[in-house]
Amino acid sequence: MDARGIAGGRFASRFAERVLAARWPVILATLVAIAAASSGMFLLEFSASYRIFFDDDNPQILALESLENTYGKNENVVFLIVPDDGDATSQKALSAAVWLTKNAWKAPYSRRVDSLANFQHTTAEGDDLFVRNLVEPQELARDEARSRIRAIALADPRIASSILARNGDVSVVNVTVELPEDNLLEAAAEIAEFARSLAAEAEERFPGIDLRIVGTVMINRTFVEASISSQMIFLPASLLLMGLILGLLTRGWPGVAATGIIVVFSVLAALGLSAWVGLPFSPPLSPAPTIVLMIVVANCVHILVTLQQGLRAGESKHDAIVEAVRLNLHPVFLASLTTALGFLSMNFSEVPPYRHLGNFVAFGIAVSFLLSVTFLPALLSLLPVRAPKDRRLPGPTMKSFAAFVLNHRKAVIWAWLVIVPAMMLAIPRNELNDVLVHFFDKSVEFRQDTDFMDERLSGNTLLEYSLRASSEGGVTDPRFLTEISKFADWYREQPRVRHVSVITDTFRQLNKSMHGDDPAEYRIPESKELAAQYLLLYELSLPRGLDLNNQIDSSRSATRLSISAQTLNSQEVLELNARANAWLKENAPHVEGINSTGPAALFAYIGQRNIHAMLIGTVVVLLAISAILLLALRSLRLGLISLVPNLVPAVLGFGVWGLTVGQVGLSLSVVVAMTIGIVVDDTVHFLSKYRRARREYGLGPEEAVHHVFDTTGRALFTTTVVLVAGFLILVFSPFVPTAQVGILTAMIIGFALIADLTLLPALLTSTADKIRPRGGAEAGQS
Repeated sequence: MDARGIAGGRFASRFAERVLAARWPVILATLVAIAAASSGMFLLEFSASYRIFFDDDNPQILALESLENTYGKNENVVFLIVPDDGDATSQKALSAAVWLTKNAWKAPYSRRVDSLANFQHTTAEGDDLFVRNLVEPQELARDEARSRIRAIALADPRIASSILARNGDVSVVNVTVELPEDNLLEAAAEIAEFARSLAAEAEERFPGIDLRIVGTVMINRTFVEASISSQMIFLPASLLLMGLILGLLTRGWPGVAATGIIVVFSVLAALGLSAWVGLPFSPPLSPAPTIVLMIVVANCVHILVTLQQGLRAGESKHDAIVEAVRLNLHPVFLASLTTALGFLSMNFSEVPPYRHLGNFVAFGIAVSFLLSVTFLPALLSLLPVRAPKDRRLPGPTMKSFAAFVLNHRKAVIWAWLVIVPAMMLAIPRNELNDVLVHFFDKSVEFRQDTDFMDERLSGNTLLEYSLRASSEGGVTDPRFLTEISKFADWYREQPRVRHVSVITDTFRQLNKSMHGDDPAEYRIPESKELAAQYLLLYELSLPRGLDLNNQIDSSRSATRLSISAQTLNSQEVLELNARANAWLKENAPHVEGINSTGPAALFAYIGQRNIHAMLIGTVVVLLAISAILLLALRSLRLGLISLVPNLVPAVLGFGVWGLTVGQVGLSLSVVVAMTIGIVVDDTVHFLSKYRRARREYGLGPEEAVHHVFDTTGRALFTTTVVLVAGFLILVFSPFVPTAQVGILTAMIIGFALIADLTLLPALLTSTADKIRPRGGAEAGQS
């Protein structure tokens, strides 16, 4: 054994002795420190808006804010009126629309209500322009009045596929709200409660009418509800899983209780420390406590398993605890450090919640390491820990498995050489895709309602433009209006586009009305002066709350154009936006356009940038972990070999994902960096024990591998089971990105164990010097 190994072992032994000698001060200091750290939870803020996924300086979010500053915010609640008879223009359906429109104005923070009932329809008599509600409640009993409403609505491009479905079976009441800057959560909850109460009352008043509720406010509220329901599943299930596995492993309550206390302390401290540094808690962070729990268990398992081995060997409890700390202090520290680095690399992400998740878990890892090497030994020394009977089956199973791997090492290596390239070829099958409403599982009512709207109405993809004329007041210039009208027509010809809202449709209708409702005059006014006159006359006739400020800016130099389409994936949004920009540059010289904005564009662009950012983060953390392992193992050969089982699992995971799912989003783009830190744990423990067997015990390569399987194999298997099962619990989350992270991470961790128990031993024994090390000089050859 070399001098540095002896010094390290002596340090670990002295450290453990001092912890046990000062067990009560250690326990009391831990309680005080955890209380101080966790007190920050009172400062914890919860954030639940789809905008949490974007930095303040994100180009697309800046464009959206600019559009909102010009035309007003577009936060809304949308009621879908779905009559059982399939006729949204029946007397009952229209009566429901009238009643709902009137009462929707009472919604908290409401700013505008748009529906079939209050749509402002224009007619003219001579030089007089009349602007009236399309639906007059007193005329609804007349068949001809309802037929007229239906005919007008389905013929008007401002209504069809937006306020009324093209086949007339669903209509919409859209409530635009102005959310306050502060207390956003409370405001969204208040609006959502009002909307649900109003819908329930409407369904009671109008039997045979089904009300569905969608909109951005409901998205934000569903984020909160999904996060709460996730926590109701994750923590209890994870704690039950931890107790079951540790109970089977230790066959006694002391180890389970001690680990449970460390789990609670680590999660509380992580929550508190995150709050102290100003990190908000949001739905993407909902799995963070569960992840911390699993890592705590993984740290404690190695110490508990070594403690049991010492007790079964006849050592006293004191000596067994000291030996357990001596053997595991170094590898647990390395494993915690590399795992923390993996999560900290998420700070490269373009998505704030995933940066917060990485920092939150890193806090938990740091606390769990400190507690597992101080508080855990001190607490175990006070508990009635006894050696369980050695009834375990994994002993001979691990020995026989090790023998099988070593006897077939060449076949093992060749098998991996075939599998890994095959999976690498499958990785490009993964396509970037982030659809906001698809963040929720199909079991969530909001997701069902948005899917319904996608099938029957305007669709879930919204793209918005602020198109500016070259001069102030230019919005009434016929050349400008003609170009944006052609742009709208171009969009209407694009596949899966359902509706385009553009101001030129209003100008066309005004021109038609002012020419005796002659269909031939449904066109843009001939002059700028005439267009301005029509616009002024129309605006003076509009009722309060239904003005054109949401379509034209105050200087009359820019107008809003909104496109609704069936659900498009990220790549389709990017391609559509690129084609639109090209069309504008080539065909609209009088229009100064910008890239589209809106939720769909936001997520399409952030996904692309986030993947590029996380590629850099993954490379950085890989280099950092490699450097740490090279220094810690003090062997270039072992350091280089360690890279293989740490990289291969991610290749296999994303290869299988490409073959089975084929779509990756924001959440999965951080998985590689995150899992590198986790999967390296098993490699660290395997190589640390292997190196100790070679240098301290003078064993040959194959004997050293057998020693690792015999002493550490059960712990590696147990920690992997804990991690895989823990991440698979995330599958039950109604938040789809969390469920996908759980599946893919569990898959990668499972592949990592297979690589560590097959490929790693085969590489170690195939490349090792067969001469047993007997001293410091020769030991370096191991």
